Amino acid sequence: MSTPHYVTIKQGQLRVWRSGSGPDLLVLPGLIAAARTRADRLARDLPGWTVTAVDLPGTGGSSGMWAEDTTGLARVIAEAAGALGLPPCPLLSFDLSAPLAVALQDGGTSWRPDTVLLADAAAAEGWTQRRLTPAPLAPRDDGTHLAVLWAHLRDAHVLEPRDARHPAAQGAPLPAPDTLDAMLRIAAAAPHRYEALWSLCLDAMPNVTDKAGIVRVEDLGATAKALASMASGRPDARPLPPTQPVSDPLRVWHDYADTPQGRVHLRRAGRGRPLLALQSAPGSSAPLLPLLHGLAPGWEVIAPDYLGNGESDKPDRTVDIGMLAEDALAVADALGLDSFDLWGTHTGALVALELTVRHPDRVGRAVLEAPVLIPPDFSADILTHYFPPLVADRWGLHLLQAWNMRRDMFLFWPWYRQERAAARAIGVPDAAVLHDWTMGLLASGAHYDRSYRAAFHYDTRARLPRLTRPALICAGPADMLVEGLAEAKQLAPAGTEVTPTPATVWYPGQAADAVEATIACYAAFLRGDSAADFAPRGIERHNAPRRHHPPSTDWHGRRGAAAGPTANRGWTRSPAPRRACRPGNWAGRCGRCGGSVRSG
Repeated sequence: MSTPHYVTIKQGQLRVWRSGSGPDLLVLPGLIAAARTRADRLARDLPGWTVTAVDLPGTGGSSGMWAEDTTGLARVIAEAAGALGLPPCPLLSFDLSAPLAVALQDGGTSWRPDTVLLADAAAAEGWTQRRLTPAPLAPRDDGTHLAVLWAHLRDAHVLEPRDARHPAAQGAPLPAPDTLDAMLRIAAAAPHRYEALWSLCLDAMPNVTDKAGIVRVEDLGATAKALASMASGRPDARPLPPTQPVSDPLRVWHDYADTPQGRVHLRRAGRGRPLLALQSAPGSSAPLLPLLHGLAPGWEVIAPDYLGNGESDKPDRTVDIGMLAEDALAVADALGLDSFDLWGTHTGALVALELTVRHPDRVGRAVLEAPVLIPPDFSADILTHYFPPLVADRWGLHLLQAWNMRRDMFLFWPWYRQERAAARAIGVPDAAVLHDWTMGLLASGAHYDRSYRAAFHYDTRARLPRLTRPALICAGPADMLVEGLAEAKQLAPAGTEVTPTPATVWYPGQAADAVEATIACYAAFLRGDSAADFAPRGIERHNAPRRHHPPSTDWHGRRGAAAGPTANRGWTRSPAPRRACRPGNWAGRCGRCGGSVRSG
């Protein structure tokens, strides 16, 4: 099983997959199989080598990296190889990544291989001859762009490279659905860049000619034979260096933390007191990017993907909220955090609550957004109907299932209750945003429901009164769990703040000023001020006298997502001196000035 790792270079980050043991072998996986798949298979079929397979620039965990030609892309890969500490070593390239390998071998880069092996180059030449390119992959409102991408990848494996009318009778075994799904997620991380990468490499294939230092290999058997003569005298690979943050402290970067239960994927931003940001289920922590951007000026925000979700490992286990809380603590331990604050939403609010109850000595302050407080019979109904199996299918049928599940989550609450009375007012996000949310669900795969189910099994009512650390319980007006604030007010211990906020910052289509004001609420509470002084007073701060503080002059928020047709237009945080807030569509009163903020 290969291990993922991020390497940080000047422009950003690339992800690599490490497997095996012995001397170094750098692998460019091509454009129809995932780097992880290549690393796993090569560790089995090429024993005696340490494989480092790269998510190519523009794809997968390297989707943030790009250059406009194959030479520039090769420079990015070379810089990453140097940052990883790789010595000159053999480079194994598959199918359409051949032009990148040749550009690395030709020089002009900061790192060069000492030998280049081209595998499946004949297939790439066949695709070039018939000008095979994917159909346009821009996200579509109906999600069919995912089916288009699946068909492109599947046909590249199934069909004769030079003849699209016939299946190839020879070649590597055809990929299983889960293997093809892994590559789809790599390509779909940035569909426009995958399209561009395919076209750049296809156009450059005629320049791939036989020359000194380039060896063509027909299959893995021939590859093993060619590499056998190169292994002698090479030192074993060194451990990969720790991932470094990017130079801009406010920019989000990626990392992994090793815990006893598995490797946890992290999104990180900022410098300052640590804040663990715990996601809603069932996808990844990617929707929390507005929160990371907003709080990064004052905190080191760390957003893990739960084990079983997103890009984290998928241990086969029964999950409950207590287990997720211990996983979060293990992340803190792996990062060397003795004390930290917490922010959690939905499932994450319950994880933050449980972690605070179990380990109050480790937690400073906790923001609990929309903890699950719904009637037991409703929880039972959700547990029965909310979680259909999501399993990769040979024809890619699971892709439209995932897309429409995600889409219906914006249309109905709960999503499976498709009737007028269950309609939500939040609105469906644009196709690009819905694409990203769907990719988080697909990354969780067959495990997507485990952390989600745990939330509806959890006894929030029994645990909430056991809080002993300062806590803010809140929710935005568009949140389907906002009605739980009234009950949270009755359950929470004295001193707990319970207040609505102008926005749910990670929802698409929230007004930018409402997002900014909500971030200000979080920041105020986490600093030790009253969050209620920065939020509407639809529900009073619980069991505590009201104080009025002007917004801090040392907090610099970032604006969130652009306002959409259903956003909370008109909310504004009132700067000192106090003045009336503009009317908007949030029903309540402004916590700063007491002025009415009316519905409409």
